[in-house]
Amino acid sequence: MKQTPHFQDADAFYEQLLDAHQGLSREASEAFNARLILILANQVGDARVLSECIAAATVVQPQR
Repeated sequence: MKQTPHFQDADAFYEQLLDAHQGLSREASEAFNARLILILANQVGDARVLSECIAAATVVQPQR
C-alpha cells in the first residue's frame, strides 16, 4: 500500500466526489459509495493491498 500522497489533483477529485453526491438521498449516497469502492478495488486488484487499505481505514485517529 502506498503511504505517501499519490494524487495528481486531490482537490479536483474531492470536488468531483462531492458533486457526485449532490441531490442524492442518504441511501443513494451510500449505494454510490459502495459501487465506487468496488470499482476502485477492482482497479487495484491486489488482495494484499486491499487488505492493507482496509486495515489503514479502520484505524481511528484520536480527536484533537
